[in-house]
Order: sequence, then structure tokens, then C-alpha cells
Amino acid sequence: MASNKTSFRPLLPVFLILLTEYVLLTVSLANSSDLACFEEDRKALVEFKQSLDDRVPRLSSWKGEDCCNWTRVRCSNQTGHVIELDLSNVCGEESDNAATGAPMSACLGGELSPSLVNLTHLEYLNLSGRTIRGIPIPSFIGSLKKLRYLDLSHSGFVGMVPPHLGNLSELIYLDLSTTYSDMWVSDLRWLSGLSSLRFLGLEMLNLSQATDHWVHAINTLPSLLELHFSFCELHGSLPQSLPHLNLTSLLVIDLSSNEFQSSLPQWLFNISTLVTVDFSSTGFTGSIPDVSLLKDLETLELQRNSLSGPFPTSIGNLLHLQSLHLSENSISGSLPASIGNLVQLEIMDLSKNKLSGPLPTSIGNIFHLDSLDLSENSISGSLPISIGNLLQLRTLDLSQNTISGPLPASIGNLVQLETLKLSKNKLSGPLPMSVGNLSHLNSLDLSSNMINGSIPTSIGQLTKLTTLNLLSNHWEGTISESHFENLTRLADLKLSSKSLVFNVSQEWIPSFNTSFITIQDCQFVSPTFPAWLRSQFIAYIVLSNVGISDTIPEWFWRNSPHMSWLDLSNNQLRGKLPNLKHFEAYVNLKNNYLEGSVPLWPNVTYLKLGGNRFSGTIPSNIGQEMLKLISLDLSRNSLSGSIPRSLTKLKSLTSIDLSRNYLSGSIPKNWNGSGVETIDFSNNNLSGQFPPNLCSQQPSLFWLRLSNNNLSGDLGSSLQNCQNLYTLDLGGNKFSGVIPQWIGQDLQSLHLLLLGENKFTGSIPHQLCALSRLHALDLSHNKLSGSIPRCLGNLTQLTNSGGMPQPFPSLEDTPDMEPWHIDLDPKGVEYEYTTILPLVNTIDLSGNNLSGEIPEEMRSLSTLGSLNLSRNILTGKIPKDMGSLKQLQTLDLSCNHIHGSIPTSMTYMTSLSKMNLSYNDLSGPIPSTNQFHTFNDPSLFEGNLGLCGAPLPTQCSTSPNGNPEVEEDEDEEGGSEKIWFYVIAAMGFILGFWAVFGSLVLKRSWRHAYFKLVDKMKDRLVVVITLKWMACLQRMTKQERQQ
Repeated sequence: MASNKTSFRPLLPVFLILLTEYVLLTVSLANSSDLACFEEDRKALVEFKQSLDDRVPRLSSWKGEDCCNWTRVRCSNQTGHVIELDLSNVCGEESDNAATGAPMSACLGGELSPSLVNLTHLEYLNLSGRTIRGIPIPSFIGSLKKLRYLDLSHSGFVGMVPPHLGNLSELIYLDLSTTYSDMWVSDLRWLSGLSSLRFLGLEMLNLSQATDHWVHAINTLPSLLELHFSFCELHGSLPQSLPHLNLTSLLVIDLSSNEFQSSLPQWLFNISTLVTVDFSSTGFTGSIPDVSLLKDLETLELQRNSLSGPFPTSIGNLLHLQSLHLSENSISGSLPASIGNLVQLEIMDLSKNKLSGPLPTSIGNIFHLDSLDLSENSISGSLPISIGNLLQLRTLDLSQNTISGPLPASIGNLVQLETLKLSKNKLSGPLPMSVGNLSHLNSLDLSSNMINGSIPTSIGQLTKLTTLNLLSNHWEGTISESHFENLTRLADLKLSSKSLVFNVSQEWIPSFNTSFITIQDCQFVSPTFPAWLRSQFIAYIVLSNVGISDTIPEWFWRNSPHMSWLDLSNNQLRGKLPNLKHFEAYVNLKNNYLEGSVPLWPNVTYLKLGGNRFSGTIPSNIGQEMLKLISLDLSRNSLSGSIPRSLTKLKSLTSIDLSRNYLSGSIPKNWNGSGVETIDFSNNNLSGQFPPNLCSQQPSLFWLRLSNNNLSGDLGSSLQNCQNLYTLDLGGNKFSGVIPQWIGQDLQSLHLLLLGENKFTGSIPHQLCALSRLHALDLSHNKLSGSIPRCLGNLTQLTNSGGMPQPFPSLEDTPDMEPWHIDLDPKGVEYEYTTILPLVNTIDLSGNNLSGEIPEEMRSLSTLGSLNLSRNILTGKIPKDMGSLKQLQTLDLSCNHIHGSIPTSMTYMTSLSKMNLSYNDLSGPIPSTNQFHTFNDPSLFEGNLGLCGAPLPTQCSTSPNGNPEVEEDEDEEGGSEKIWFYVIAAMGFILGFWAVFGSLVLKRSWRHAYFKLVDKMKDRLVVVITLKWMACLQRMTKQERQQ
């Protein structure tokens, strides 16, 4: 809905016209002392009062004979008839609960008496402001023929609006707006009877049943000046044209917050009289039509739609435009130079679009600009110097663009500026000293740029500054006490830079008292805990990676009840942590030297103590003492003992990381909380079987890491309900049995499946190929057999059709969540992957008993980065299209029985940095072009007797033309000679065979002599073997006796 400032000016013409229409009425507003009210009017009002439930009472003055003296009743000075009844806001402020958000209660109950019909001269009726309690608008109001002003807005009526209102032919003002969408209309055609209507307000009425005809009904009102149809549940398409446009006087049109699914029709922008247009949040699509005809337009609101196309140059013709809102669309292109024609513009909001290109220098011509918001676009180039001409500017937000270059010194001319947001750009160069001229500035955000140099001391002249955000830049030099000398109002301080030195004395007492402090990746001159914090009333503090090497003082913990956020991570803090009962905060103390036992802080919600020196057992009652715990990180400590079963009682727990400790025992069962999303118990000494039915109790679990423990047994159906799993890491355990088929059938969200270094048997289930999001598969070092499924070539995420890598699932309830980490060794060395894990595409099937050929279909895995099939019993040749895997960085096919030559297509794998083809049966020359010339280690090709060429010492034989001879080529050239060779050899074998064995068949004496000789040789061989076996047995017996 339009703001008060936006809607006030267009209303002025309406009220001026109403004032003209009521010249006679305004003359007679004073109660006549000469004329008493008519008896029939008095009786009508009495009956009307009696029909109401006036408990307060609000109409207590309605007594006596002269109704013209009653409050909220006015009579004509000429006739004495009642012409005005104004019960607006009769309940006063007592019924207004808007501040609390509770529905307002009406003070008048009962029914409206039809006696009002007897007020035959009534021209003005106002029941607005939560006057009536939960009854429909009575249809008899349509009988008040002389009614010219009817306001029933927000009055508490419900139900269907009676079409009888269409009988009020003299009506010029009608407002039926409501607050809670509790009124509706079935048809708006009755509006055609209100030909004199100049104001129509139906805000929040349900007009969904009038979607097909409301435009034509409105088009019958030629005198209409204002139309307010916001939040009316209108939907569908607007007609793109009208036979005849009657809305020739319209000044204000508000269709905001409806659900149109069509483009903006041009006829709406042909109404040249328009002053205010509000089509925000309406679902309009397509481009913005030509607006050149709207010469008098002052307000244009098209924000929160789906508009696209270039920024319309015709907007530059709207010389009276004061407010322009086009945010949250998809408008593209650059801002035209004609934008500088809008010299009356005060507010311009084009944020959250797709605008690009540099800012035109003409933007400096918009001298009256009060607020400029171009954030979240793709605006590039440098800031024009003319930006310094906007002397009345109070808000400038250019954050989240690609603006580059230095900040112009002319920025210091904007002396009225109160808010300056330039974060998340590519600004570089030093910060100009002129920034100290911005004496009215209360918020400065330059975070996430490339601004370098020292922070100017002139920043200390910004005496009204409350928020200072200088995070993530390339600051250099020193920031000292002088930078903060006059910042007495500073409430939020954010600083970071690896080259920035924070140099303040231990005796320094700041002139400000800030509640929010973020200083990270800087270097404190003094390694002691900063004493200046003692004077601050801290609610939020981050002092991460600033070089503090000290214990946390007691006075700091005394302020802990006020803190909601504490981050002292990545320092060298020492000592033990106290037990605090009233400490309720997010706590991050990771990567320090803290020691002792894990503290019990009952009101802490996020506890991150990973990477310290805590020892002993996790307190067994942690689940009873820390009931509010949402996230727990105790990883990389020296904790021992078992996982406390009380942790399963934490109903609010979403994340738990106990990895890299010395925990033992089994994983607790029966977790009560249903919101656990991440579990990491990896790298401990846990044993036992997998907890049954884990995901039936934790349906939201998406990260499960239990690798490098001593867990055993088969998986069965224990994880079958984990349908939201993103990562399943069970590697380095003793799990056995077959890999369940339901992993591929039910866990469709899997991105990482890591089952290496277990004892799984059987074949690789073909169902794994159905995991369309899978991009990391590790089944290495098991006892798997059978062939590699050909359908692995269909893994969608590893092909071009897989689209962009899926990011980590977001944890809305876990702020400042660190990147997940997984240990993989795609290059032969184990790495811990964190932020780039979604980009790691790997298949590792090494160390099994897989047989058969490498499937040709694997050539489709075009985004695969690592493939390890080593130490199997694979046969066949390397697929000739192996070179299709152009993003492959690591390939290991060693220790198999692969034969044939190295395909020449592999020379096109230009990303390949590590390869091992050793110990196979490969033959032919080793390619020497592209990446292959970098593989100069002979061990990568050793064990292949048929391979030749560098880096092996075996030289390839050459043909007469000097090229290496390839076995396959010789076969092609001398194929006919080989055929004759085989024919002659076969004939010789047949002749030799029958020459010997034929004579034995035909000659009986020769046959007996031959078999007698064979028997003699057999007996002699048996005797020799027996003697050698006995001699060996005697030696072994003798050695055992000597031992």
C-alpha cells in the first residue's frame, strides 16, 4: 500500500471537489437555532440507537426533542432535515489494539435499524473505524437516494457487499475498505449505477469472484478520481486492450498486492491524468510499457513483480516524478542518461534487479534526490564524480554490485547524508579524507570491497556515527585511539584486515559505549586481553584471530549475562572455563588452548569448543543441564569415555560434532529430539552396531559422518528412512554384508556416499545409479566383486546435464555454521575438504575384486574430477573415448589386467595432473603430447612389459619412416600373410599328429612299447618327488627341535 506521503497529494483534488459539491452543506453544518429537527428524523435516530448495543455508552447525548443538537448529527440550516450522521471512530482509541497486533473490538453491537431509510435527506453517512461488530452491510442503505458520501471502511462489517449500493446514483465517495478480508463481493456490475463516483476504496475486500469483469465495471465510471483495490485477491490476466477508455479523470490507481499473471497493459499508462500509480506486488510480467503520456505522474510503484526487459527510457520524460519504486524485479540493461531529467525526483529505489553498466554522470542532475537505492544489481564501472552534486541526499545504498575503482573525493560533498552503504562491491584505492565531511552520517558500511591504504583519521570526525562496518577490505597500517576520539555515539563497530594493526593502550577508555563489536583477522599490538572492553556494555562481540594470548579475565565473565553472542575463536586463549548459570548466548571459542573439563552453561544455545585441549569425559548430565542447546561442537579435543546418553534428551538439538576425540563405547539409541540435522562422530574409537531406526526418530537428518571408528555389523534397514541425507560417511569401519539396494532407491538426496575401508561383499548394486545428485562415491578397500555397473555413466551430477553443483543445505536455525568437512584422497593423499566440497566430483572403487572391462559409458562423466579403479582384477582395454573426461584431474588404473595400447584420446585430458597406469598388460608407445609430457616418473608406467617410450627406458622400434611401429598397424598391413601362416601351421599340426598317433593305432607292438615307456617315466618321477618331500620334512622337523 502507498505510504502516507504518497497518497496524501492525490487525495487533495478529491477533497477539493467534495468541498465544492458540499458548499451548501458546509454553510449549514452549524446547528440551526431557529429550526428544530423533524419529528420523523428524530424517531428514526432513536430507533437506530435502540437497535444498537451501546454499552459504553457512546450515544448518551441522544436525548431531548431537538436531534440537531445531538453529537455526531448535523442538520440542514435551511430545511432542518438531518443530512449528516458521522459515527466514525465512535469507539475512540480504546478499541484500537493495533499496537499489540490484536484485532480491534467494536463498541457498538446489535443490528442497524432500517429506520435510517426514513432519513430521506441524508447525504453523509460515516460508520468507519471499527464501529459495528460482525454484521453484514444492510441492503437498505441502498435506499438512501440522496446519499453522496458513504464511508463504511474498517467498521467491522462482514459478509457479502449488497449490490443494492448501486442504487445510490448521487454517490461521489464510497469506501468499503476492510482490515481482515472478512467482506466479499460476488459481482461489481452494480458500480455502473454510480456514474458520479469520484472515490472508490475496496481495499482488502475479496474480489476474486469479480476477476472476469471488474475492469469493465470500473470503466463505466467516467468521473472517478481515485481507485484503491489493494489486497483484493484479484487474479488472472488483465485485458490488454479496451474498446473505449472512460477513465479520463483518474488521478490515483492502486492495484497493489494482488495476483495478476499477465503483462502490464499499455492502456493503463494511456490515462494521462494519473498522478499516482501503485502496482506493487501484483505478479505482473513482461516489460514496462511506454510511460511517456503520464506527464503529471508523481509516484510510480512497480516493486516486487516479475517485470523484465531493459530500463524504460521513457521514464526520463516524467518531469514531475517524485517517487520511483521498481525494486525486486528482473529489469536489465543500464540506466539511461535520460534519468538525469527527473529533477523533481526525491526517492529512487531500483534495488534487487539485473541492472548493469556504469552509473550515468547525469545522475548528478537529480538535485532533489533524498534516497537512492540501487543495491543488489550488477552495476559496474566507477562512481561518477557527479554523485557529489546530490547535496540533499540522505540515503545512498549501492551495496552488492560490481562497482570498481576508488571512491571519489566528491563523496564528501554529501553533507546531508545519513546512511552510506557500499558493501560487497569491488571498490579499491584508499578511502578519501573527505569522508570526514559527512557530519550527519550515522551509518557507514564499506565492507567486502578491496579498499586499501590506511583508515583515515578523519573518520573520527563523524560525531553522529552509530554504525561503522569496515570488514573484509585490504586495510593497512594502524588504527589507534585517535580514530575513535569523537565517535561518542558509536554502537556497532566492525573491522577486519590481515594487514591492519589495532593499537590502543591497556589504559584506553573509549568515548563510546558500544554494544556490538566485531574485530577479526587483525593484529592486536598487545597480546593481553583488551582491558578497554571493561567499559563497554557488550551484547555482541567477535574478537576472532586477533592474536590474543592470555586467559579470559573474571570481569569479562561478570558481564556475560548481557551477552547474546560471544566469538573469541582462533586465538591463543588459555586456562579453564567457569561454570556460569546466567550465560545465555551463542558461544564460539574454537581453536584456542583452553583446557580442563567441558563447562555446563544451562542457558547457552550454541556451544563451539572444538580445537582446544579439553580432556576427561563429557559430563554425563549435559543433556539435563543444557536443555536449550541447539548446536554442540566438541571436536578436536582429548575427550574420552562414552557419549552421554543424556544428549539424546535434547529436543532442540540440530547439530552435534564430537569428531577427532578418544570416545569409545556405542552410539546412544533412542534420540528424543526430531530436529537433529547433522551428526559427526568420526575419528573416535566407537564400537558396536549402527543405531537402529535412527532416521525414524530424526527425519531431518542430512549429514551423518561416523567414519574411522570400529563400528561393525551390516546396515540392514537402519538408514532406510533417512530420505533427506545429503552426506553418508561410514568409511574406515568394520561394516560387512552387502551394500543395500535401498540406498539407491530411498536416499535420493545423497550427494556424498562414502563406504570405503569396510568389509562389504557382493556386487555394486545397480540402484546406486539412480542417485542423480551423487557426485562423490567411495567404495574402496572392501571385498566387492563382479563388474562395474555400466549405468554409473548415468550419474546426472557428474555429467553436463547435472547443472551447477548443489550448495550445502542451509541451517536456518544454526547461525554462523562453519563449512562441513570430509576426508577424501582423490589424488593419493588424504585431504580435508570444506567449502569446496560441493565441487569435488570423485569415484573411488579401488582395492576390491572387481572384474570385467571398464564400461564405455563412463565417458559420459564429463565433470568427473577423480577416478580410481586401482588394485582390482579388471581386464579389457582402456575405453578409446577416455579423453572425453576433460575435467579429470586424477586417474589411477594401476594393478589390474588391462591390456592394449593407451588411447590417443587421453592426450586431450589437459586437466590431468596425476595418473598411474602401472602393473597392467598395456603395450605400445606412451603418448608424449599435452599433459603426458609431464608424467616423467617411470613408476607410473612400470609393470607393463609391452609399453615403450619415455619415461620408460624401453625404446619403441621404429618403421622405415622413423615412426614407432604400432602392433595394430602391422596387423592391418600384413593380415593376409598371417592368415596363410596359420593355415600352414594347422596343416603341419594335423600331419604330425596322425603320423605319430596313427602308427600307434595301426601297429600293436609299437603301441605296447610306447605305453611301457610312459609307465616307467611315471614311476621314476613319483620316486623322486617322494624322496624330496621326505628330505624337506626332515629338515623342518630338525629346525623345530633346535628352536
